[in-house]
Amino acid sequence: MNAVEIIAKKRDGQALTRDEINAFVQGFVRGDIPDYQVAAWLMAVFLRGMSYEETADLTLAIVNSGSRLDLSGIAPFVADKHSTGGVGDKTTLVVAPVVAATGLPVAKMSGRALGFTGGTLDKLESIRGFRADLTTEEFLAQVRQHGIVVAGQSKDLAPADGKLYALRDVTATVDSMPLIAASIMSKKIASGANGIVLDVKVGRGAFMETEERAVELAQTMVRIGRSLGRRVTAVLSDMNQPLGLAVGNAVEVKEAIDALNGRGPKDFVEHSLAVGAQMLLLAGRVKMADEGTALLRAQIVSGAGFAKLKEMVAAQGGDTSYLSDPSRLPQARFIQPLPSPQTGFVASIDAREVGLTAALLGAGRQKKGDPVDYAVGVTLIHKVGSRIHAGQPLLTIHANSEEKLAEAQQRLLSAIRFSDARPEPPPLIHRILRDTDVA
Repeated sequence: MNAVEIIAKKRDGQALTRDEINAFVQGFVRGDIPDYQVAAWLMAVFLRGMSYEETADLTLAIVNSGSRLDLSGIAPFVADKHSTGGVGDKTTLVVAPVVAATGLPVAKMSGRALGFTGGTLDKLESIRGFRADLTTEEFLAQVRQHGIVVAGQSKDLAPADGKLYALRDVTATVDSMPLIAASIMSKKIASGANGIVLDVKVGRGAFMETEERAVELAQTMVRIGRSLGRRVTAVLSDMNQPLGLAVGNAVEVKEAIDALNGRGPKDFVEHSLAVGAQMLLLAGRVKMADEGTALLRAQIVSGAGFAKLKEMVAAQGGDTSYLSDPSRLPQARFIQPLPSPQTGFVASIDAREVGLTAALLGAGRQKKGDPVDYAVGVTLIHKVGSRIHAGQPLLTIHANSEEKLAEAQQRLLSAIRFSDARPEPPPLIHRILRDTDVA
């Protein structure tokens, strides 16, 4: 069956076989199938969907488009985590070091900012000298020597994913359940970790705005991981308001440093500990989540987690004095408070609009390859449920342009709603799905 027949079959709502999916993906990677045909196929998948079996076969085809990392010679169990994308989500900067500080190796390939969501690599690169682009050999050596690595995706791992994503981004097919699931899980499978915790964001500042869609995505990814020999847990976490207080790059690094030194915002710290505890559970290091949370909190109190972050940054060429003295991190020319327009309780903060505003300031990207401004962003002072008086600072804007500062002020004022009665803040964690919970 040729490419046109495969496109037509999916266009008509029919299920594709494993061989058809594999032939299509490998043909694209080899250059035998042109972009315009793949774009047509992506739109057909977007409109017609895929069964679980098709999604699992697509995941495997993407994995098989390149090499796989073998971490078995490094440790009996290596952990990884992945976020589906959020606003103010600097979780990896805390989770990876505190989990690694317990002796459980963490090997993570992360991404960059796109649209309204931030990117872990951009945050880390606000530290002078930090290298995110490691070779496969460097990646493996760092896990072996330091027990922790956070780097960009190697070009020889799941190369089909990068090629497919580039087309999805320009054909309005990013928001497709099977394409999202296959993209995430192919990278996780190829990078070799035994256990994976998926931080699936739910709400206005997430790709999955409803819990129903988030559960569907989580269940699909957990099943795929299980079928390919991985232990997987999905944490469904709230993204209706930004996580923590900081949204940007350097400002989020500073907040992660604060968290590792016992001064972080409560919601961000508790969320990080919840994700990390699930990693310890998957590895069999603890029997209960509360036990894992206590063990990770001890790494913060003792300073072991912060020391592990320093160790990782130094191993990847970063200047650790930026961690010891966060004032050395990039700072914006204009750091201006935004006063509250009224007295009352903060009823809601549109996380997506905050993320888009940070991107407008320069903290994010409109398309892959755009440069980012590490200094700019937004730091909240009040969150949902907080009472504020008119004229008091509501948040702080970090900008390098007076024009963008003015636009950010207007956008952020429209992103926040007030009420006379104290609202109930959204739940931090909606639910946790383990492989035993998924049929």
